[in-house]
Amino acid sequence: MTRVTVWTEHRQDVEEDEVRAVYPDGIHAAIADGLRDAAFDVRTAHLDEADQGLSDAVLADTDVLTWWGHVAHADVDDAVVARVQRRVLDGMGLIVLHSGHHSKIFRRLMGTSGDLKWREGGEHERIWVVDPGHPIAAGLGESFLIEEEEMYGEFFDIPAPDRLVLISWFAGGEVFRSGCCYTRGRGRIFYFRPGHETYPTYFRPDVRRVIANAVGWAAPA
Repeated sequence: MTRVTVWTEHRQDVEEDEVRAVYPDGIHAAIADGLRDAAFDVRTAHLDEADQGLSDAVLADTDVLTWWGHVAHADVDDAVVARVQRRVLDGMGLIVLHSGHHSKIFRRLMGTSGDLKWREGGEHERIWVVDPGHPIAAGLGESFLIEEEEMYGEFFDIPAPDRLVLISWFAGGEVFRSGCCYTRGRGRIFYFRPGHETYPTYFRPDVRRVIANAVGWAAPA
């Protein structure tokens, strides 16, 4: 069984009432529940645990790591980033979610800033499947609609993806490369855009399906 570690900062869902109202058990709990429903072996970890939740022992026992961060990217120790990078290069899968585009680990693995345009306005987002034959697209259909989300727009400062699976369109007319696949060393990486902390995105079956499909794809063969 694929072993998944779901890592988040676990800061805003503790400190901010608006976020806690949406994710009373934490964002990590919602992501983990979706993956358990998909029959993965799941543990959670967060920034304020020993070794920031990502010790050598935890990473050695992880096939795929999911990463959600937002307000505390700078608090992640460089030694932790180096440990995660080594494990990815050795074959651990990495799923980077939403504002993890500015995480130290994603920027290090991509070699770019991860900068983008954004607007927080509760707009609807339509996510289009542009590579329907990819395993991450399994069961999604042509597209799906998220009624309220934060807007991310191009230009997104990332390397050209090995495979682009999903593209988002927003009510303001912006588009965004929202499902991007990479390989670094022996490890597979997937960036998935939705997941602003004040919207219940990680309870949605379609979003959970994408994340579960991505974990299955990123797991070491």
